[in-house]
Amino acid sequence: MSRKLRIQYPGAMYHVMNRGDQREDIFRDGDDREKFLCTVGEACAKP
Repeated sequence: MSRKLRIQYPGAMYHVMNRGDQREDIFRDGDDREKFLCTVGEACAKP
């Protein structure tokens, strides 16, 4: 069953969730994790 379409509008806030399938790791290493956090931080800083 597919999810409902996301309602999008200017200034909307969305929840980002990361988890591995069957408890698998989602980052290769600490550098990979830091790159992800940097990218999320850049996205949050955009007006």
